[in-house]
Amino acid sequence: MNPQEDVDVSCPWCNEPVTLVVECIEPDQEYTEDCPVCCAPMLVRVVIPQFGMPQVEVDREGG
Repeated sequence: MNPQEDVDVSCPWCNEPVTLVVECIEPDQEYTEDCPVCCAPMLVRVVIPQFGMPQVEVDREGG
C-alpha cells in the first residue's frame, strides 16, 4: 500500500463522483472535506486495513 491512495466515492449531497486522496499512515480517520463539485461538507471516515485498500465512507456533514 502506498502512503497515499486515490479513492473514488460519490458525494452524499450532489451524488457526483469524487476522487479523494487518502493518507494511509493513520489507521482510523474521520475528517470533513468539501465536495469539489457542489462545495457541501462531507464527513469522511477512513479505515486502513493491514492489507488491501482503504475503506472509505462518506456522509452528509450537518445534514
